[in-house]
Amino acid sequence: MKKANVLVLAVFLACPTFAANETREQKRLETCGQVFKEIMDIPDGIPKDLLNKAECVIVIPSVLKFAIGVGGDFGRGAITCRTGEHFTGRWSAPALFALEGANIGFQLGGQATDFVLLVMNPKGANSIMNSKVKLGADAAAAAGPKGRTAAADTDIVMRAEVLTYSRSRGLFAGISLEGSTLRSDGSANKKLYGRDLSAKEIVRQGKVGIPSSGRQLVALLDKQSPKNESDPVSLKE
Repeated sequence: MKKANVLVLAVFLACPTFAANETREQKRLETCGQVFKEIMDIPDGIPKDLLNKAECVIVIPSVLKFAIGVGGDFGRGAITCRTGEHFTGRWSAPALFALEGANIGFQLGGQATDFVLLVMNPKGANSIMNSKVKLGADAAAAAGPKGRTAAADTDIVMRAEVLTYSRSRGLFAGISLEGSTLRSDGSANKKLYGRDLSAKEIVRQGKVGIPSSGRQLVALLDKQSPKNESDPVSLKE
C-alpha cells in the first residue's frame, strides 16, 4: 500500500514538469484549436457555407498592437488546408504562420484580437504556401460576411482569395486586413516538427503527421467541414 502511495505521489509531482516541458509552439497550436472552437460556437459567426468552400483556414490568436514610431500589429498562429491534389481530402497537419502589418486601418485599442482567415481558392492557397504574401496586393482580401445564412455568392466574396474575421472584446466581425502580410514561421515549424520544413511540405505534401497539440484544431475542422463544397471545376484551375 505504501509503495502504491509513493508511486501515485511521484506521478502527481511529475505532471507539472510535463506541462512545463510543453513548448511555446505546442501551446500556440493548442490555443489555435481553442480559439477556433470558441469562434465556431458563436451563433452569428462564420457562415458554414463559406467554411465549406474554403481550401485553407488560418487561425491567429491574440494579435497584439505595438507602437515603435508607427502603429503595427503582429501575431503568431497556424494554417491547415484540405489535403489532396485538388483540396478535396481531410484537413492537413498545421504549419505555424505569422501575421504582420503596419498602419493597416484598424485600432485594437490595446486589446488582444483573434483572427480567422478563410482561403477561398487554390490560387490563394498556393500563393500563401509559396511565399510571403501581402493581403490586398499579392492576394485579394476582404472582410468576411458573418451570420449563418450570409450569402456566399456576393461579388465581394466571389472576388476574394482570403476572407478575414476578428474577435475582440467579445465582439465578432469581418475586418479588413489589407496591407498586412502572412508568412511561414520557419523557425517555429522547425522547433515543432524537429527539422527544417517549409509550410508547403507540411500542409500540401504531407511530410509530417498531425502533432498532438494540433489535433483539436484539425479534428474540429474535419467535423465542422468534412467535404469541400467548392465548384469542382474551380479547384482544378
